[in-house]
Amino acid sequence: MSVYTSVSDDEMRSFLRDYHLGRFIGLQGIAQGITNSNYFVTTTQGRYVLTVFEAMTQAELPYFLDLTQHLSANGVACPAPIARIDGRLDGTLVGKPACLVTCLSGGDTSSPSALQCFNTGAMLAKMHLASTSFPLTMNNPRYTSWWHEASSRLSPFLDAEDERLLQAEIAFFDKNERTDLPAGIIHADLFRDNVLLNGEQVAGFIDFYYACNGNFMYDLAIAVNDWARRADNHLDHNLQQAFMRGYESIRPLTAAERDYFPIAQRAACIRFWVSRLLDYHFPQVGEITFIKDPNVFRDLLLNLST
Repeated sequence: MSVYTSVSDDEMRSFLRDYHLGRFIGLQGIAQGITNSNYFVTTTQGRYVLTVFEAMTQAELPYFLDLTQHLSANGVACPAPIARIDGRLDGTLVGKPACLVTCLSGGDTSSPSALQCFNTGAMLAKMHLASTSFPLTMNNPRYTSWWHEASSRLSPFLDAEDERLLQAEIAFFDKNERTDLPAGIIHADLFRDNVLLNGEQVAGFIDFYYACNGNFMYDLAIAVNDWARRADNHLDHNLQQAFMRGYESIRPLTAAERDYFPIAQRAACIRFWVSRLLDYHFPQVGEITFIKDPNVFRDLLLNLST
């Protein structure tokens, strides 16, 4: 989450005329994340989250809103989209696609406990199971073909060692990718700051706007790589095992999935190393933005591949 697009109080009041949400009280920018513009919106009926989409088109948005509506209805803790008076889940604000969703309680953590990892793993497994009855599909826009294209753009900015590492890891994954493992809708960005916690319990997953069809182990690897990562960019074995135990308490893994998981962890490093490099070298202009350190996932990749 972040703020690139300014929304005035008057613009917000006009947007709210399409909803039965009471009188507008206030608007506050949310300063985490790097993709869309996000605000807390307070009305006389409660507090909501507004997202203004910076890259997504109006035609693309219903998929993600229908998905979170489906997951919420099937026991997955996540924000539910707010329908307008005409029944639509999305609208237009300052000329861009926008939506309102329920505001969940709780907050994220930078230092998860083993029990928080266990419970987040369990909720991720519930999400994977619930996703299998979702009828829509979405290709992963940030997968292997994207890595190849992005690595070409980044090549002039990388030193020789990083260039060799990136190309070698992409080639390794191309050789070892599996397309026969259990798959469905994945979150694809389940970092600690995309999970709200109430104490040890999961209050909700947020920011589903990278959700797509994919391998469940790849999704699990993305989450574990962040939730179990220490400050020195090595993985904490106890936190990783707690996350995996939580996941398997709901959805046990096959032997093939277990074998593939270390490969998926390296693939997850590629994805976020590349995306952070792009954000660093080709930044968007925004009012409140965070550019996250690309070297976190380069260093984790080195630790996982040696």
